[in-house]
Amino acid sequence: MGHSHACTDPQHHVHDGDAFVREVERACEARGLRLTPIRANALRLIADAGRPIKAYDLLDQMKATHDAAAPPTVYRALDFLLEHGFIHKLASINAYVGCHHPGAAQHAVPFLICDGCQSATELEDAAIVDSLDARARALGFVPQAQTLEVHGLCADCARNAPAD
Repeated sequence: MGHSHACTDPQHHVHDGDAFVREVERACEARGLRLTPIRANALRLIADAGRPIKAYDLLDQMKATHDAAAPPTVYRALDFLLEHGFIHKLASINAYVGCHHPGAAQHAVPFLICDGCQSATELEDAAIVDSLDARARALGFVPQAQTLEVHGLCADCARNAPAD
């Protein structure tokens, strides 16, 4: 999976499913939160997908391993993971991705979403995030958690797109 990231420090973020779940477990312990088995399972599946995953795909995969994976249970698990910043929801494609900094405080997160292959790249650029935040505050707006979604074609899809 050709994921390019703007972040220059490869130690900064977590890709491997097991490492991701461990990182979230540590964050939960530090914050006094409970990572139930179903929450941990949802997290691992999101991390292992390697691309945004839709709720119904997640449900299908969880039904294979959890008898109790009824839609409300899975949605509650997703709500918990979203609320605490362990995953992001990409509203425009109604899919979930893991957060690259699950232990960090929430901030604006810009994503580049490919309309060709549905990959999503978290744009880890503090200058963009700070600029957005500063402009919002200059207008008297108090930003909460936000996800900025930019649609287009990734380098691979753009390269392979037929020329008009």
